Amino acid sequence: MTLPTPQPAPQPVSRFPLADRADLPDDLRERYDAVEAKSGFLPNVFAALAHRPEEARAFFAHHDALMDKDTPGLSQAEREVVVVATSAANDCLYCVVAHGAVARIRARDPYLADQVAVDWRKAPLQPRMHAVLEVAVRLATDPAAVVPADLDTLRGHGLTEDDLWDLGAIVSFFAMSNRLAHWAAIPPNPEFFLMGRVPRG
Repeated sequence: MTLPTPQPAPQPVSRFPLADRADLPDDLRERYDAVEAKSGFLPNVFAALAHRPEEARAFFAHHDALMDKDTPGLSQAEREVVVVATSAANDCLYCVVAHGAVARIRARDPYLADQVAVDWRKAPLQPRMHAVLEVAVRLATDPAAVVPADLDTLRGHGLTEDDLWDLGAIVSFFAMSNRLAHWAAIPPNPEFFLMGRVPRG
């Protein structure tokens, strides 16, 4: 006998009001529609931010500028790994689950994101990424402890000045995102849990 798969109880998307998508400015509504068409669902962070359209627009533009590029020292997959490690350090369930899903897809690795979220120090990463995460997690949790020698260490691993700026900006941007997710109590969409683990149906 096959037991039914337990389904999580529905949770509110946010502690704050949710906007009707039909009332969004055209550019945001088109973006939301495109995201939903591509993924098959609308990530809850989009719904949660929609009631402040100008801030939502700025948030997603900043996100894209930092995350949707490959550079010599930080691939798109590695950028997602940074988000997973620092969001785990900030106890942000939404960002760990959502960006863990994206990391699995971009790294083509169904295991890495979970290993990084639990203990990045033991995750099977190259020495360069261990060095990156050591500095990134320190910036996320104890920013005053980051010193010039940390940046020099990363330069020694091949990160360019642009890579270094991106790393600091990613950690800082997601520190804000982590705190907004905590503040609004945004739960991860159930769809995220299987992304990058099983073939899309």
